[in-house]
Amino acid sequence: MTIARWAMGLGLKILAIRVDVSGREAVDKKTRYVFMANHLSFIDGPLLFRLIPQSVRVILKKSVFRIPVVGQGMRFVGFVPVDRKGIRGGKQSIEAAGRLMRERGYSYLVFPEGTRSRDGRIQAFRRGGFFLALEAGASIVPISIAGTFALMPKGSVFARSGRVRVRFHPPVPVERHKRETMGELMAEVKAAIESGLGEAEASSSPAIPPRARSS
Repeated sequence: MTIARWAMGLGLKILAIRVDVSGREAVDKKTRYVFMANHLSFIDGPLLFRLIPQSVRVILKKSVFRIPVVGQGMRFVGFVPVDRKGIRGGKQSIEAAGRLMRERGYSYLVFPEGTRSRDGRIQAFRRGGFFLALEAGASIVPISIAGTFALMPKGSVFARSGRVRVRFHPPVPVERHKRETMGELMAEVKAAIESGLGEAEASSSPAIPPRARSS
């Protein structure tokens, strides 16, 4: 992961991408968290791997783990595969990641929108990352990313040069929440992320998709 951080730093210099970061002082390097950020661009993941002040893991689609050597390495360091075709597969992945958080003290990075934005605006959140935070009893660190959509929107192959803003918000504790109050937790985290975005990037979409609300 140290090599990945170095490579991302080099890539930012080559592409002339300037990053303004704030709020990282609120993150305890020795505490496990679920980091949650809005998702605008392919740049977001590698960028946050460099900026988050501790090593983080992610839950990735199952097919990535079929890559020889790479897949085995990711499993070894705590990355978790997920089968997105069924609800059961997602539940098993959340349970596995939660167990690793409790037993090994890992932190995970989650993009609660589930996929990159197509228009640069924040979308409704999915529940998976919030289940993980409750499963592990770990606070959520909301992160606002602004500017990466203009540099490399979904469907682009190459990134442009420019300025990116990343804001880390104070951790949101989950102890007072249960599955029955997950909607409140999702709304709180979404509001924190939106507070660090510009008007053009924020959205009036609800924290939970309408279908999920009725479940």
